[in-house]
Amino acid sequence: MSKEKRRGKIVKVTLHVILSQMAKSLPEKIALRYGKQKVSYWELDEKSNSFAGVLSDLGVKKGDCVALFLHNSIQFVVAFFGALKVGAVVTAVNPLHVEGEVERQLCDSKAQTIIVLESLWLIVENIIDKTLLKNVVIVTDLGNAVICSKVTDFRVKLNVLDFESLIRERDVVRIGVLVDSDDVAVIQYTGGTTGVPKGVLLSHTNIVSNALSFASHLKCGSNDVFLSVLPFFHIYGLTACMIMPISIGAEMVISSKFSSVKSLQDIEEFGVAVFCGTPVMYGALLAKLEEKTEKYNLKSLRVCISGSSSLPSTVQKRFMQLTGCLLVEGYGLTEASPVTHCNPINTSIDSVKIGSIGKPLLDTKACIVDLKTGQTILPIGEKGELAVKGPQIMRGYWQKPDETAQVFRNTWLLTGDIAYKDKEDYFYIVDRKKDLIKHKDYSIYPKELEEILQQHPSIELCTVIGKQKTPIDEIPKAFIILKKGKENTKKEEIINFVNNKIAPYKALKEIEYCKKLPTNTTTGKIIKQTLKQKENNISI
Repeated sequence: MSKEKRRGKIVKVTLHVILSQMAKSLPEKIALRYGKQKVSYWELDEKSNSFAGVLSDLGVKKGDCVALFLHNSIQFVVAFFGALKVGAVVTAVNPLHVEGEVERQLCDSKAQTIIVLESLWLIVENIIDKTLLKNVVIVTDLGNAVICSKVTDFRVKLNVLDFESLIRERDVVRIGVLVDSDDVAVIQYTGGTTGVPKGVLLSHTNIVSNALSFASHLKCGSNDVFLSVLPFFHIYGLTACMIMPISIGAEMVISSKFSSVKSLQDIEEFGVAVFCGTPVMYGALLAKLEEKTEKYNLKSLRVCISGSSSLPSTVQKRFMQLTGCLLVEGYGLTEASPVTHCNPINTSIDSVKIGSIGKPLLDTKACIVDLKTGQTILPIGEKGELAVKGPQIMRGYWQKPDETAQVFRNTWLLTGDIAYKDKEDYFYIVDRKKDLIKHKDYSIYPKELEEILQQHPSIELCTVIGKQKTPIDEIPKAFIILKKGKENTKKEEIINFVNNKIAPYKALKEIEYCKKLPTNTTTGKIIKQTLKQKENNISI
């Protein structure tokens, strides 16, 4: 894409056309590395064309939903673009989901075709009669996994075919399906941390605009190498680690599972310049670097981005100190494809605004509105709900018009996050609106207490929720995992550590030590609703 098109307010091009353009301009350039495998942009485009032909032969047509039940892999990328080339809509399923979760997503999305990893086939087999599935394409595992014996029977009932064989045997055919940039490309399901997951409708324009705007913000180009370890089935990984590199002709080093050692080795071996991760990942990388048992050459790293949840200041500062690489926080949500904010990268390590999610991306607008109506824009420094708008904002929730209407105020999307902005237009997330603790006539933000708790030398991980004392009153309660060797730390010590730093009305009242906390399997974000439901004996 030209610089002028990148800076346009709306990028009117489809995702698969972006790939084809890169295949023409950079045919021999490596697009994907996965283990010992390398795929050029020309090869990726041709493979996805072949797979588009396969899907067309199977009867997949424009508007049909194709499900990808895969880890990060070359096959994921090929299948994703192949599906788009026949005009299909893609929904990606978390490989860690169990039968009920997979069934719910397949039924809700009305998927008729699924591309599934061989080791996950049993899950599909057990629910297949409850879905609308007509076609199953199996991606062979790297190992010698055994396919369930009933596959043979299903070959009669369904079209159960092997991915690699299909690609090898199918001639490259250009599919002449007309796909508009405003057509839905992806049904991306929300994490479900606040209830049953909803399908977010994201168009080609939504995702392409966000990828190009984010790439421009990070000053990325075709010479950059990305470490793509965030899961592609999650919108953060899909846009930042798969679509963004392809949109600028960059190289991806793909990993199917995060490992701190493997990631550090990949950065050194392949000269990785851009890494998008989560606070949990950076904490693990930092822990490995702190061990100092092995040295890693990380000089190629130019910028690291943290998203999905709040980045502890202690992790951010120490990571930058040890690596010499800029680590900044960004912000987004599934409904925004996902990125809306990020800190600038043309700054020194010493001048990073710790705790801020940064400024809105190019062509993205943001404001703070009142918590009650979501219609009154609040002044600088005042806390309210963060609202955003731009070309990356979703078309709505799949088959949920009422829920869609609830999150929009005219053209503004209400994020559900409480925030404020400073005089320099930097935004700060205070907490989730639904996590706000109402104590007497006061509002208490759990994030403030969590940030103080995280500074205690005995605490490994923590979260704070509102525990109901009466139907209209809550008190702050912390759930804490202690570090090894710190198991004898007294609760009173931690409570005093926190309460000496805050106003009396915010006082932490209770602590519970835990061996583990419920977390989102994708990002490692703590699921507070599970704790609330158990603690308060209510349904969330």
